[in-house]
Amino acid sequence: MTDLGDRKWNDEDAQRLAAIVSSSDDGIISKDLNGVITSWNAGAGRIFGYAADEIIGKPVTVLIPKDRHDEEPGILGRILRGERIDHYETIRQRKDGTRIDISLTVSPIRNAEGKITGASEIARDITGQRRVEAQLRRQTRLATLNNISKTISRDLDLDRTIRAVIDTATEVAGAEFGAFCYDAVGADGAAHMVFATCGAPPEVFENLATSTFQDTRLVRSDDVRTDPQIVGGLIEGEASEPNSRLSSYLAAPVIGQSGEVLGGIFVGHSEAGVFNREAEDILVGIAAHAAIAMDNARLHRLLQDEVAQRRRAEEAKELLLNEMKHRVKNTLATVMAIARQTFRDSSIGARAAFDARIQALASAHDLLTLRNWDGALVEAVVERALDPFRESNRERFRVSGPPASLDANKALMTSMILYELGTNAVKYGAFSNAEGVVSVEWELSAERDRLRLQWRESGGPPVQPPRRRGFGSMMIERAMEGHGGATHIEFAPTGVVYDLDIPL
Repeated sequence: MTDLGDRKWNDEDAQRLAAIVSSSDDGIISKDLNGVITSWNAGAGRIFGYAADEIIGKPVTVLIPKDRHDEEPGILGRILRGERIDHYETIRQRKDGTRIDISLTVSPIRNAEGKITGASEIARDITGQRRVEAQLRRQTRLATLNNISKTISRDLDLDRTIRAVIDTATEVAGAEFGAFCYDAVGADGAAHMVFATCGAPPEVFENLATSTFQDTRLVRSDDVRTDPQIVGGLIEGEASEPNSRLSSYLAAPVIGQSGEVLGGIFVGHSEAGVFNREAEDILVGIAAHAAIAMDNARLHRLLQDEVAQRRRAEEAKELLLNEMKHRVKNTLATVMAIARQTFRDSSIGARAAFDARIQALASAHDLLTLRNWDGALVEAVVERALDPFRESNRERFRVSGPPASLDANKALMTSMILYELGTNAVKYGAFSNAEGVVSVEWELSAERDRLRLQWRESGGPPVQPPRRRGFGSMMIERAMEGHGGATHIEFAPTGVVYDLDIPL
């Protein structure tokens, strides 16, 4: 007699387990120790596209892309050692050749004696999950790129900009370390390559950067230690082999608006094959932002240098003008001292007249120094020349005219002419009595290339033309002859009228 209780329970358990396997969305596969598929559920069929009768009896490598065939011996080796492999993420291949992302859990299968006879695999399609993760990574990276573009576009400090660029490039490209190199002019006037690094010393990238720095293309290598293009380029350039820490390598040039290579962004990883097309696009985008930021920073520095140079030039000009002003005053003081010695036997009036003319000339020079010797405003010239006569005749002047400027020589001559006219008005004209008035008016020609100034006296005693022409009269008539100007003086009975027409 045989007790069938345990057998009945085992059959029910097996049926229940079979139902679970059959209805599972995951692919559940078993294989022997030679890697031959021995069972295949409906979930595996939905994932890989094979029916059970198509795939059972075939090697499991049918599901593995050729570039990953080396994974299977490692998996079987671990199974033979009794290990369980949990959630191993890899790439597998469907019947139609498309590649899918898979999470594998692999467990050893034992017989009744506990001997390992095969393995069971639970395959979960994580392509959709990976797609969502990739989308989230892209969104995160785009947000990071957006933030870095805002940061570097508003910061005109080159050092801070470069630091922000390399830190961001290293992070969003998924690199372990990175570097930014560029040419900078040192104190000696020579160009030197400058490195800013993140996560590694400069020597990790130095040889590679030297090799690719002047290139205008993106460089990517899954393993620089075995890449013939990279190693060959280094040998031709007489540079040493890449640093042993560096395997995956990605480099993008930073090209300015003029087409000049301003520098390069380099990122690396100790593992091989880390960087992909997405990382390339990210690095190219960061390099474009970096180029704009570097152009802006360099332009800002040039502007700062130009402003500083102009400031120094203005300071030097101011110093020179002050020195000239000092020397002119010393010269005029010397002239006055010599004149006093020369005119010691002359009348007091003659000496006073000469001193007054020198003082008027000095006053005109003072006015020019206020305008950095470039010239003076007509109104300022008139007011300064008439100042000596205002003290007792302040209400007897009429001055009017539009804004206009005279160059230095014409300003000096105009000032001296007005002084002589004022002196004559005090002696013989409108200011020689208590009722006379002087009007000084000027206007610009229609083309604004000539100035017409008129001195008109009225209310003074009747005017008689002078019987002889002294220094003052000759200067009034001839002062502007060498400057393209024209003068006319009329001794009308009602008062002197003097017209001055000069080019601006």
